[in-house]
Amino acid sequence: MNNNISDKDKKDWQTFISSKEKVIDKDFKSQKKNLLKVRSIDLHGYTLEQANNAIEQFILKGFEERVNKLIVVTGKGIHSDVEKNPYVSKDLSILKYSVPEFINNNQNLMRLINDIQDATIDDGGSGAFYVFLKKNRSKE
Repeated sequence: MNNNISDKDKKDWQTFISSKEKVIDKDFKSQKKNLLKVRSIDLHGYTLEQANNAIEQFILKGFEERVNKLIVVTGKGIHSDVEKNPYVSKDLSILKYSVPEFINNNQNLMRLINDIQDATIDDGGSGAFYVFLKKNRSKE
């Protein structure tokens, strides 16, 4: 390495460090880009029909508002009344199973969705799931 620094370089350096102009940090990534728009809905106490109607409207509104991630809390079904009826399937009538199935079978909703995943323990664990919406490119 050359230890001989020219007078011009010294002057340029002094001008640079005394300047109040901000230098853009290329290594710093804007946090604004990484922010997810998240909404959640809790379907506890809803009938299957009410839950399906609510989730359809929730996904459509989320897509319209450019939300990236939806948290859908269905509950685990442990307090469901279907447990008392021997003629109703315990597994298929619980919102935990029925709502994701409704979404997957709805082609209009699936066109707006990138992925559906189980929620982490922080967001409800096995009693919730995530819906990741595609980017809404209209009105951009």
